[in-house]
Amino acid sequence: MQFWSAVAQGLNPYTPGEQPRIEGLVKLNTNECPLPPSPLALAAMRDAVNDSLRLYPDPESIALRQTLATYHGLGVENIFVGNSSDEVLAHTFPALLKHDEPLLFPDVTYSFYPVWAKLFGIASETVALDDKMRIVTGAYRRSSAGAIIIANPNAPTGVALGRDAIARLVEENADIPVVVDEAYVDFGGETSIPLITDHPNLLVVRTFSKSRALAGLRVGYALGSASLIEALSRVKNCFNSYPVGSIAQAGAIASVEDEAYFQASLKTIVAERENMIAQLRELGFSVLPSRANFIFARHQNARGGELAQALRDRAVLVRHFNLPRIDDYLRITVGKAEQTVKLVAALKDALTVKN
Repeated sequence: MQFWSAVAQGLNPYTPGEQPRIEGLVKLNTNECPLPPSPLALAAMRDAVNDSLRLYPDPESIALRQTLATYHGLGVENIFVGNSSDEVLAHTFPALLKHDEPLLFPDVTYSFYPVWAKLFGIASETVALDDKMRIVTGAYRRSSAGAIIIANPNAPTGVALGRDAIARLVEENADIPVVVDEAYVDFGGETSIPLITDHPNLLVVRTFSKSRALAGLRVGYALGSASLIEALSRVKNCFNSYPVGSIAQAGAIASVEDEAYFQASLKTIVAERENMIAQLRELGFSVLPSRANFIFARHQNARGGELAQALRDRAVLVRHFNLPRIDDYLRITVGKAEQTVKLVAALKDALTVKN
């Protein structure tokens, strides 16, 4: 630590989900897609492995941005792409969320938000979820707010707001930036993208990592007014002018163009989510209403940390957060049907031993 800056010494970094390499492990801890990427995306990436890799990729990712603009019914000037939605969000903090008044976000949400606030020296305050773990949009109406960021569906709860609620949040805070992180919206949430045209303060952030099964590709994007997108571009070009590689751009474009495969994958995952919820409720779990590719559940007779360890001992990995209000919950990724079978068997065994 001798040569660390004061910034580095003061950080409490985000802790990513484990990526262990254990044979036979049922890995349900990082919300990765259980299905493979689009075959068209895989073919496009293979085709992109050629002599052109000696060249830098398009720094503005024009072809990908145009594909996304067409898909979402916006202009290319309304699209920003980056190396994962985490990078896009990281650029968003200094570009749009650092103001004299504090940044507001939920007390239970994506745990990277307070990390970025600390890293970029942004004063922040949390706004409590209600007793059903829902975001209360009216609680964000305050004169002291500089900006707002929420995840919708929220993480790690999976609970979603409807578009009308987001519209109220954006309209009631029209004089400050409002960022909606839609990493999981494709699994049954209602996107806020149609609100962008009439709300210049709204930025929506999306990812290819979850619903498009391309977590290893690291592609994310933001949608908003041309002014908001320009602010992100200015920050990006002070950091890395070529953030998205040529192979990644090719794969992302092909994924967007394979709509039939995308919709079929979503249908499969949502059906398995509902199957998992039903089986866990039969075991005595209470499960929050999820619109994501994971569920957030707790058992009436078991502590969250103990149950997570019991599952680990049985080669099933889930995510436990040792944090206020949620330390008895487990976040469980929706996997394949056979993984749900193993999860339920491990839970039955663990609960039987406990009792």
